[in-house]
Amino acid sequence: MRPLKKNIITNVFDSSLVSYLCPSNLNYLWNFGVLAGFCLGIQIVTGIFLAMHYIPHADLAFLSVEHIMRDVNNGWLLRYVHANGASIFFLVVYVHIFRGLFFGSFLHPRQFLWLTGVVILLLMILTAFMGYVLPWGQMSFWAATVITNLASAVPFGIGEIIVSWLWGGFAVDHATLNRFFSLHYLFPFVIAAIAILHIVFLHENGSNNPMAVSSKLDSLPFHPYFTIKDFLGVCIFGFIFLYFVFFYPNLLGHSDNYIPANPLVTPTHIVPEWYFLPFYAMLRSIPNKLLGVLVLLFSIIAMMLTPFFYLFTPKIISRKFIFDFFYQTVVWFFFFDCLILGWIGGKSVETPFYEIGQIATFLYFFFFFSLAFLEDIYNKNLFNLQNIKQFYNYTNVKDYLFVLK
Repeated sequence: MRPLKKNIITNVFDSSLVSYLCPSNLNYLWNFGVLAGFCLGIQIVTGIFLAMHYIPHADLAFLSVEHIMRDVNNGWLLRYVHANGASIFFLVVYVHIFRGLFFGSFLHPRQFLWLTGVVILLLMILTAFMGYVLPWGQMSFWAATVITNLASAVPFGIGEIIVSWLWGGFAVDHATLNRFFSLHYLFPFVIAAIAILHIVFLHENGSNNPMAVSSKLDSLPFHPYFTIKDFLGVCIFGFIFLYFVFFYPNLLGHSDNYIPANPLVTPTHIVPEWYFLPFYAMLRSIPNKLLGVLVLLFSIIAMMLTPFFYLFTPKIISRKFIFDFFYQTVVWFFFFDCLILGWIGGKSVETPFYEIGQIATFLYFFFFFSLAFLEDIYNKNLFNLQNIKQFYNYTNVKDYLFVLK
């Protein structure tokens, strides 16, 4: 591939997508990073074409969406690909995050790789929320009203100022829709920029792998060994995605959003999209409004801080802890806890759902804030010579201490 290295552009392409060395034992769980980039590309392209026909006005937004669906050539396809693409995008990113937790991809030296990934998730949540408001149906309008009102929980009158700024007036109306549309159009490009930074951090320290060993020990060039795996993954993903688009396009949506927004009629049960449900459950599980907002914010901040709890732990000990049965069991409990939160988020605030939501919220934060302390307790039982020789197969303590350095 020497001709690709003649100038800076082809050199970047070669070092990033052709000759970039990856661990040889990567499995198909590592496809989800590429699939996330593929989903982002779909959302940007379809969003640009939808924006050509959308009118961000409270009296015309709903009608413009119906115009796209009925009158624009292939407009129904654009709209369904964009709407379902958001759901699939979140599904791919959630699997990507869980894989990172399970295999310890957040550990040093990849803490900034993890941090940029969580920032992308946060921007995705904001972008998806504003996009959910744009069709201006009943669920869109009331979701915007309820969520933006959360800012009023900020004390000393600051919250009211923030709410007025978000609304652009005294209620959710034309100005709100204009602001949300502008930011919804802008944020995907910000996400794309941070995704590039995410890839830069990935290439700086190399990819993690199922065995968590250095990629320098056994590596292969990205092309053709992994491009063919990614191509197969994209093909399977495309088949599943288009199956939903063509046969079940409204499966993940809410029927109330096909009713024009009416400020005088409140829906019986306001429910966000499925990918917001775990966070929505945490918000509703706290009786105090301000504390609920803080819990909502810290649900993301806790995820950001996870790798920094391990900075002062010897690398080889952290890796050992990741492969321990106890850690993997806790990660699976965290996975099912998130599923429970998603289930609770779609239920009404009543017994026993309210109490289950509080317990699940506690367990969510317990996972992020307690693992470092549990690991420290676990490591105290590791520092005896017999266990060290048995697991690492070292002949003397001197070799072991050399590795820790």
